[in-house]
Amino acid sequence: MKVPFLDLGMQHAGLRSEALAALTATYDATRFCLGKDVQDFERSFSATLGYPPAVAMNSGTAPLHVACMIAGFVPGDEVITTPFTFISSAWGISYVGATPVFVDIEADTYNIDPVQIEAAITPRTKGIIVVHLFGQPARMDEIMVIARKHGLFVIEDCAQAIGATYKNRPVGSIGDVGTFSFYPTKNLGACGEGGMFVARDEKVQTKARHIRVHGSERRYYHDIIGGNFRMDGFQAAVLNVKLPHLVKWTERRQAIAARYRLGIKLTGVHLPAEPDYGRSVLHQFTVLHPQRDALREYLTSHDVGTDLIYPVPLHLQQCYAQLGYTRGTFPVAELTSDNCISLPIFPELTDDQVDYVISSINSFVTP
Repeated sequence: MKVPFLDLGMQHAGLRSEALAALTATYDATRFCLGKDVQDFERSFSATLGYPPAVAMNSGTAPLHVACMIAGFVPGDEVITTPFTFISSAWGISYVGATPVFVDIEADTYNIDPVQIEAAITPRTKGIIVVHLFGQPARMDEIMVIARKHGLFVIEDCAQAIGATYKNRPVGSIGDVGTFSFYPTKNLGACGEGGMFVARDEKVQTKARHIRVHGSERRYYHDIIGGNFRMDGFQAAVLNVKLPHLVKWTERRQAIAARYRLGIKLTGVHLPAEPDYGRSVLHQFTVLHPQRDALREYLTSHDVGTDLIYPVPLHLQQCYAQLGYTRGTFPVAELTSDNCISLPIFPELTDDQVDYVISSINSFVTP
């Protein structure tokens, strides 16, 4: 049996006729940049997931960049975030000239450790970017207490966590700003790039809309420094087709994860935690094993696809070498990067395929 790590074609094949009809309508109406399709998606996104009015953008990185602009981070400021995430989580900080300050993660959830946040705050600290990694909510109560105590702006990076909740509240609605990604591999993926910005404060929403279109409220009148962060109509058209399926896709991911948890018995495997404070949407099912590379090679030989997400933590990336971090600075993040392996967990997987992944893992013999 062959089990791919991810097969986007399976999902898109079932939506082909509906998606092509939506794209045709957008094409014929020439709604190429913002327009009705984007407005419809913004409204549906907020109504379906319980968010305040949303601002659609052209990538998952864009709302993080815009959030850092709105927060007012400037050169000399420090913004705390996690080193175990995709690089986009830190790009917004760097784009505005501020300095990312990394702190270690929790061993069980792979998310930023609130205790480490408190210890890293200095007079230059102006904000926190919280990543709800792999769809698992971070410990927002503890983080928000720290943020309010020190007057810090909180950005929730929900790129992998659309539909996740923390104590029955949607992630992204707890901090000052929430950001989302619709990169094709995400739980709700476009046929290209896309992102979303949400904020409880109406003034922040309005400012994000202006920044999105070159800092302009009226054409050719630019009141603030902005950029070109507009979502295109084709991506919104596809996302409008896919959004109604998100709940069932999420439920299937959760069912696959439950099957993995019950079935995987290999000695030494560390399964991702299931904290009772939140509901994960299982963007990834990432386990740890001390013989990760050998296990991955074994699974590959048995036609089971895997991925290493993320093999190098951000504090050890060359682009941040000037920050002076060295190996050993964040031992939990480093151990996680060295030992992590992500298993197939997309909604179209069959139970037989999931069981084959489980049996293949359980048959692995440590070298």
